[in-house]
Amino acid sequence: MSEIIFEVREDEIDGGYVATALGHAIATQGDNLDDLREMVRDAVQCHFGDGAAGEKPKLIRLHYVRDEVLAV
Repeated sequence: MSEIIFEVREDEIDGGYVATALGHAIATQGDNLDDLREMVRDAVQCHFGDGAAGEKPKLIRLHYVRDEVLAV
């Protein structure tokens, strides 16, 4: 595997950000984007370092999802 993709959303209730891997059981959170990036790297290292099936990805892609609500 050369790449793993995380969907990143703002946590509207607690603040900060939540990242969830697509196709893998990996999720983490951070108070700000720098913290989130560090937590995502750590989560990937832990997940693939524990003997999970497949090889560790070489790249991590963060896909930012933003909901916007407009009044009519």
